[in-house]
Amino acid sequence: MKKGYPEVGEFVIGTVKTVKPYGAFVTLDEYEGKEGFIHIGEIATGWIKYIRDHVREGQKVVCKVLRVDPERGHIDLSLKRVNEHQRREKIQEWKNERKAQKLLEIVAQRLGKKVEECYEEFAYELMGKYGGLYPAFEEAAINEDALEDEGFKGDWAKVFVNVAKENIVPPYVKISGYLELSTSAPDGIEKIKKVLEKIEDEDVTVTYVGAPRYRVMVKAEDYKTAEEILQRAAKKALELFKKMGGEGEFHRRL
Repeated sequence: MKKGYPEVGEFVIGTVKTVKPYGAFVTLDEYEGKEGFIHIGEIATGWIKYIRDHVREGQKVVCKVLRVDPERGHIDLSLKRVNEHQRREKIQEWKNERKAQKLLEIVAQRLGKKVEECYEEFAYELMGKYGGLYPAFEEAAINEDALEDEGFKGDWAKVFVNVAKENIVPPYVKISGYLELSTSAPDGIEKIKKVLEKIEDEDVTVTYVGAPRYRVMVKAEDYKTAEEILQRAAKKALELFKKMGGEGEFHRRL
């Protein structure tokens, strides 16, 4: 569940709690203890004869947030300002977040902690960084170093990544390793540049970390393929650099 209030313009999932002749009261599924109101004028376009022809108690709806007044606890919603594409996207996002909550329960179980403790320790921070819990799991499944790269540390991080990799099938994955290249040649920098350019392509990118380290990032359809590409690129770089009189090593992790 999200903390605080939704933002104006945000799309939210709700459950219709009460239907009145003048509008409908909606419980916000993603915001604990929060309720919004859809005025009859925001239910549908055109004149509405019977409001229950459009909404009913217990119905799941996707609404757009029009106004938020935290002091009074009021949240005004619109049903008619949500198109079909937006509705489908929001429902998928909501389903993903529900799945993410189940995955967090697995993480909590493996850590021997309560889910609430996990939210306070790292989940809320992840949600703030990635815009939701599911995107955090997805990013961890795509790139096993993603959390560490963003500064997230702790015993929970490895468990989180493992759960993500076990339960989410990403469109692609990312892995990385580090080349350490050194040479005493006057044109050493140019030689290193030439070597790194030789291994870069649409699947392999190289970034400078800090002398003498260079990070090699590989993107592929699965971890096995990514590992093969990474090892091949590293081997090629070291062989080329050795022929140029340089020395080097490859480390899967720093």
